[in-house]
Amino acid sequence: MSMDFIPAAKPIIGDEEREAVDRVLRSGMIAQGPEVAAFETEFAAHFVQGRETVAVNSGTSGQHLGLIAAGVGAGDEVIVPSFTFAATGNSVALTGATPVFADIDPATFTLDPASVKAAITPRTKGIMPVHLYGHPYLVDQIEAIAQEHGLAIYEDAAQAHGASWAGRPVGTLGDFAMFSLYPTKNMTSGEGGMVTCATPEIARNMRLLRNQGMETQYANEVIGFNTRMTDIHAAIGRVQLTKVNAWTAQRQANAAALNEGLAGIDGLTTPYVAPEAVHVYHQYTIRVEAAERDALRDALKAEHNIGAGVYYPIPNHRLPSLAKFAPGLELPETEKAASEVLSLPVHPSLGEGDVERIIAGVTAIMSAGA
Repeated sequence: MSMDFIPAAKPIIGDEEREAVDRVLRSGMIAQGPEVAAFETEFAAHFVQGRETVAVNSGTSGQHLGLIAAGVGAGDEVIVPSFTFAATGNSVALTGATPVFADIDPATFTLDPASVKAAITPRTKGIMPVHLYGHPYLVDQIEAIAQEHGLAIYEDAAQAHGASWAGRPVGTLGDFAMFSLYPTKNMTSGEGGMVTCATPEIARNMRLLRNQGMETQYANEVIGFNTRMTDIHAAIGRVQLTKVNAWTAQRQANAAALNEGLAGIDGLTTPYVAPEAVHVYHQYTIRVEAAERDALRDALKAEHNIGAGVYYPIPNHRLPSLAKFAPGLELPETEKAASEVLSLPVHPSLGEGDVERIIAGVTAIMSAGA
């Protein structure tokens, strides 16, 4: 069995992507142009039932601009999970609104409906749930809360390309949804983001905001940003769209093999999947006792040459950048998850021998007492 390093995540860029980039470079149309427009249309048809989609230069830009386009600003509050990447809370704060952190459901790692309900105040404008690791949030319960209180839902679908809940694709559930196209996501454009929009108004606002506030050149309607996607990046993304279904199926097959191989290991919990959910496994995240988690990660690298990652070790409400929004806040399930989670390789570049090696490595270390 090969002992080559198995990374926790791995971008996949092939000859077709290189040829697409070269085609754009030869065309002379490098900035936002026909490739971006085609990518928006194709992405919308592929993932979100044709919902209008706007391309930007990163997922974080998409999240930030989506909130502004949906009318979020100073004086508003948006409920977000603390157990996620900081971009979720950052994007709310950058609008001038206040991120309000809620706890997570320990099985799915997504927003806990009871904690969300407890966080609602008269200033609450909306809820921004995260489809963490590729598992949809608890859609039915969060939607019921939003409807009861007249709140919007803004989806953070950065990790969830192709996931769904009860047959409804993520990206079609909120006023807008942001998908990241960072290199290690389930598909990439090199860097970039896509925002799917529920209304023509939000879509138009997005297009204005990404392009210096202009629809017509030099006729600036609003104060905007320069967060356009280039045709180079869009060309990569268009190729990746033709491959992502097969990659998702491989992620799911790898996860199934890991589930089977790791079942029954004392002190280890494999990922839960809700009956209504299609999980796309951006990450395959296990839980182990906090006292053993870092030792398991370190031993996998040192003894078996296998990479594993902790996503995320510091809850957002404890970060120096965001703690000011949550003085004295206690989120017990978030804190527990941050100390116990470990993401094993699940990406589609894994071979059968790689999956077997991951299982054997985890089993040996856990049996010996990580």
